[in-house]
Amino acid sequence: MNRKFNKKCSRRGFTLAETLAALVIGSMILIAVLAFYGRAQTGAAGILKKLQQERLPREVLQRIAEDLDRIAGAGPGTSINVANKYQDGLAVARLEISKSINNDRGEPQPLEIIVWQSSIDPDSGQFTLYRSHSGITLEDKLFDEQKEPWQRELFVPVCSGITFFRIEIPQDVNEPLEQWSGEKLPPAITVILSFAEPFKLPDGSIDIPEEDRFVRTMAIDRTRKPTFVIVQMDSNEPNDVNQPADEPNEIAREEP
Repeated sequence: MNRKFNKKCSRRGFTLAETLAALVIGSMILIAVLAFYGRAQTGAAGILKKLQQERLPREVLQRIAEDLDRIAGAGPGTSINVANKYQDGLAVARLEISKSINNDRGEPQPLEIIVWQSSIDPDSGQFTLYRSHSGITLEDKLFDEQKEPWQRELFVPVCSGITFFRIEIPQDVNEPLEQWSGEKLPPAITVILSFAEPFKLPDGSIDIPEEDRFVRTMAIDRTRKPTFVIVQMDSNEPNDVNQPADEPNEIAREEP
């Protein structure tokens, strides 16, 4: 009886083959989990890097838009000057937003002047975007009151490493204006900037890929009422495919 009982109660252990099979299966599961985790980490890092790359350009564009809203939309006495050129083959620009008031003698006096421009930093040799603020109005009363007038007009570097900075006045889709001056304000301003690595074209010029440029069009006076006129196109031009053939082809354009 004792022998039979002992035989029934004894259990067979795992063989070497079963142990190796369990280790192989466990290793395969662990490798799959680690690979999935690695891909998830790589994807998250790529997304964060993309967000960080877009954060600085969007913040710069937002700051320029805030300056335009605060000064250009403040009524008469405002002027905007835009100039574009090339420096070492790269596009650089200058945007000046100024507002003046008349003193007690009727003479114009600069109330506030803000300048955005890009140029080469003589110390680092990199293209840098600068901003300056001057005029009677103090931008930061806590710090500007302690500065001399000449210190308030200094250009402050906003960011470095910029490879493309261009300002356009949208007039025509194919031919925007590159220069603007005077108290007559443009309807809008398009700011284009990029931090991407430039490449050289076959003719020797330098350019930036279109997909790496950040573009924002900023309305100068958002409260204005746009005036549209109906312009009839030439009858020799083909009509739109979505327009009946017996009707004249017309488009609506905004008056400047």
